[in-house]
Amino acid sequence: DGPPSFEGAGMTERDIAPAERRAVTLENWDSPPFNRWAFQHLREILPTVAVARAPDAASVLPRDPQALETIAFEGLEGRPKTVGALLAETYTDGFLVLHRGRIVSERYYNGMTERTPHLSQSVGKSLVGAAAGVLIGRGLIDPEAPLVDTVPELKACGYGTATLRHVLDMRSGVRFSEVYTDPASDVFKIDAACGWKPRHDPGWPATVYDLILSLEQDREHGGPFQYRSIETDVLGWVLERAVGKRLAALVSDELWQPLGAEEDASFTVDSEGTAAASGGFNATLRDYGRFGQMMLDQGCFDGRRIVPAEWVLESRRGDPSVFGAPYTETLPEGAYRNQFWIEDAGSDAILARGVFGQLIYVCPEFDLAAVKLSTWPDFQNPAFSIETQRALRAIGAALS
Repeated sequence: DGPPSFEGAGMTERDIAPAERRAVTLENWDSPPFNRWAFQHLREILPTVAVARAPDAASVLPRDPQALETIAFEGLEGRPKTVGALLAETYTDGFLVLHRGRIVSERYYNGMTERTPHLSQSVGKSLVGAAAGVLIGRGLIDPEAPLVDTVPELKACGYGTATLRHVLDMRSGVRFSEVYTDPASDVFKIDAACGWKPRHDPGWPATVYDLILSLEQDREHGGPFQYRSIETDVLGWVLERAVGKRLAALVSDELWQPLGAEEDASFTVDSEGTAAASGGFNATLRDYGRFGQMMLDQGCFDGRRIVPAEWVLESRRGDPSVFGAPYTETLPEGAYRNQFWIEDAGSDAILARGVFGQLIYVCPEFDLAAVKLSTWPDFQNPAFSIETQRALRAIGAALS
């Protein structure tokens, strides 16, 4: 008879009872209301590989609790809205704010706890970008070098004449459609290739690397920014080949252990064990906060240099002339660099963000790093994005 009806069980998009977990399938786990449970239990749905934390004690995050929920900002309708109202309206699972290196607010909703890993979606792209910055700083890879210098197999596809810089900034000329609502788009093929969804079409590539090698070039490399998740998977392949280890081990060695993470993180993997660099990273709220604080402190955390300062500063400086619609709807003066979104090309604030409301926000102006983990009912919601950014800037101004 199929899984039980959520409507018949009295379920809403904001809640999913433990008794109804059996209704979550490979077909529906990232759709509402199922994502409300699935994003916190991905290791129960998909194969994953651990990103190990260090065996010693976790790094300390000092605390200075503040009441932030009553802070007001201007909503899109022109009326004041509070931070508390925003968190309630935008399907929040976890919310963390660090100011001057101290946790001033840490909130959990929808059954999430301090030890619960949460899917990052494309926030994970920025972690992979930071790992690239580490290897570039050591001279192990050259951002201006052709990709085929490291991965010769790419010669057979559209990336054959692209450079690492092209994929870091998503400015290659490779054809790739990122339309989340079109089941025939290339981004749906990623879901099938990495094992997130059933592979209904036997003609589709069976693995992430197979999908990369199937893509063709349809314009010059180095043109306008176009967001394409597959670019991060190409980047992950280059990083793995450059150091001779899988991406999960690389991120563990270069980021997770040096950060003093509290919990192991994980990547989802395809049938060949290849990590979903473009969106399969899972971690806890505070550990995402450690990463955000490190990016705020120009690559240092807990007195230790992790990512080169030059890389972090470069990631705050994008070219707005190649950044246009539809991305300007939520970032009118924005840009993109090194797998990070830039809030305003005239400021230093950067974002790691993913569909369904995942966000790490780093704002040097206010000495602020924040994390918001969510399970929106839609892949994208410009109103939620804009109001969340306004709320975080209001928090920063109030604390400063």
